[in-house]
Amino acid sequence: MALIVQKFGGTSVGDPEKIKNVAKRVLKKKNEGNQMVVVLSAMSGETNRLTEFALAMQDMPDLREMDVLLSSGEQVTISLFAMAVKALGDDCISFLGDQVKIETDNSYTKARIEGIDSDRITKELDSGKVVVVAGFQGVTETGDITTLGRGGSDTTAVALAAALEADACEIFTDVEGVYTTDPNICDNAIKIDRITYDEMLELASLGAKVLDIRSVTFAKQYNVPVHVRSTFTETEGTWVVAEEKAMEGKIVSGVTYNKNEARITISGVPDQPGIASKIFTPISNADIIVDMIIQNQDTGNGETDMTFTVARTDYQRTLQLLESVVKQTGAKGGIHGSDSITKISIVGVGMRNHSGIASTMFSVLSNEGINISMISTSEIKVSCIIEERYTELAVRALHDAFELGKESVPEEETLS
Repeated sequence: MALIVQKFGGTSVGDPEKIKNVAKRVLKKKNEGNQMVVVLSAMSGETNRLTEFALAMQDMPDLREMDVLLSSGEQVTISLFAMAVKALGDDCISFLGDQVKIETDNSYTKARIEGIDSDRITKELDSGKVVVVAGFQGVTETGDITTLGRGGSDTTAVALAAALEADACEIFTDVEGVYTTDPNICDNAIKIDRITYDEMLELASLGAKVLDIRSVTFAKQYNVPVHVRSTFTETEGTWVVAEEKAMEGKIVSGVTYNKNEARITISGVPDQPGIASKIFTPISNADIIVDMIIQNQDTGNGETDMTFTVARTDYQRTLQLLESVVKQTGAKGGIHGSDSITKISIVGVGMRNHSGIASTMFSVLSNEGINISMISTSEIKVSCIIEERYTELAVRALHDAFELGKESVPEEETLS
């Protein structure tokens, strides 16, 4: 007997009929001899609807009360699911995050899971019931309801799988798995059968929207096999697993992009100790995440330029924060930037053992007349900042250059 955790997103439970279909799918798996824990999101569009209600009350809704409001969406789906299972002749019990005790910190609207008490779930599973848990939510040590932020149901599912030592965690969504790139841009994008935790972490952090990055972090930390697949077909999806020797054969596994980027440059900054701290401390204190940073070499006049990227949604706020900083630092060139950029990236564990990957990427973009303004690398990825208008062209060109539209790339092939 295997213990399986299955998570279904908002499009999978978008109406009562879809919830009934999910119940049938879960019971089919249970009847094969498995214990089943199900994690559900709110119905598609529900979180946005509740957010609109909150904005009608306050221009900047109180975060604690926002979590109380948003957590209600999942309560609806889990109760309806439990009813659907009972109507099909089986037994099921639903739990909210505070009932199972998914304990989090007190960072309202973006809480992090600190622990899970799985005893109650285990007891109900042993009695033969299907257990359905509300995704996206938890509870603080003092009993306040919290939510985990967008994509939080993925994190709930993988964290539960880790706590229960489940045999697998299946994430059901509206796509059939993880693809070599966005199928909406590349017609020849193919589904990846198996991908490493590290590759998935990079893809998730670089713009791929299939899995929430925190869920992949949990999966890697506790070695939970994650199966990403479609709710609407029986097709095998993509397994996210620990690295295997055979996976190194494919040099680049995927091309991804992120349009939620903005670039800021402070020109004529005095090239002296402490300046970087003066620039980035106020940004950090405002909980704004800085991604790529480049400091130009001093040209001999004692000045340099500092360029960095932030999320596009934080662009205007960052510019406002830096107005006073620019004056304090004496930056003569002032501050300027752009929120019409894209970060495009290639990812693959095989890059560790092959040279020339970055130069191939740069050549491909150059041949398409695409200028690169910033570059960032790690062992298994190369990212470039380009103008947003070239996004689709760059994705297609890189996807073709690394032959990702083919089912396999010969291991001995060398790119230069």
